[in-house]
Amino acid sequence: MQRLIEGHKKFLAEVFPARKSHFHLLAEGQTPEWLFITCADSRVLPDLILGTEPGDLFISRSIGNVVPITSQDVDGVTATIEYAVEVLRVRHAIVCGHSDCGALKAALDLKSLENLPKARRWLEQVETAFAYRQPLNPADGESAELASLIRGNVVAQLQNLKAQTPVRSAMAEGRLTVHGWYYDILTGRIEEWDAGLGRFVGLGGESFW
Repeated sequence: MQRLIEGHKKFLAEVFPARKSHFHLLAEGQTPEWLFITCADSRVLPDLILGTEPGDLFISRSIGNVVPITSQDVDGVTATIEYAVEVLRVRHAIVCGHSDCGALKAALDLKSLENLPKARRWLEQVETAFAYRQPLNPADGESAELASLIRGNVVAQLQNLKAQTPVRSAMAEGRLTVHGWYYDILTGRIEEWDAGLGRFVGLGGESFW
C-alpha cells in the first residue's frame, strides 16, 4: 500500500498542479469520444498505450474483454455500453484483446477453472471464439495457437457488441463506429480487424511483417 500512497503524493505534488485547469473541467462532466472495452489484465494500460488523457476514454474492463449477449441478467459490461452510447454519445467503440490472455488460456483448459465457478460461467461467453480462430502467425512463436484464439475472441466479442440494441441503433444512425483490436504486450503494437479483408492488419495501416 505504501507504494500507492507515495504514488498519490507524487501525483498531488507534480502532476495535478500542471493539469489543474484540465481537471477543473473534468470535475464538471465528461465527453469521451471512445468507449474502450478491454480485459482486466494489469498489463493493459489504455492511456499509456494510446497516449490519451483523463476524460478521453470511457473504459469497460472484464476478464476476456467479454461482451455478453444474454438478456437474462444485468451485467456491468452491457450497462456500461448502454450508458456510453445513449448518454455519453461516444463516436467509437473498441473491443481490445491482448496477447497472453489468461482468460483465453483458461478457455483452452476449462479444468483450470474448477475452483472458480463464477469465472467459469463468465468465460462460457468466449466459446464462440473457437469459431473465429485466426490463421496461425509464425511471428507469435510458441504462443501462436493461443494468439489465434485471442484474435478470434476479439472478432466474436465484436459481433456481440454489434448485437447490442443501443449499438445497433447508433450504427444505423451513422453516429457510432465499432472496432476490434489485438494488442501485443511483447512488441507494444496493435492490430485491427479489417472486416473487408477478413483478417487483422497493423493499426492505421502500419506494416509489421
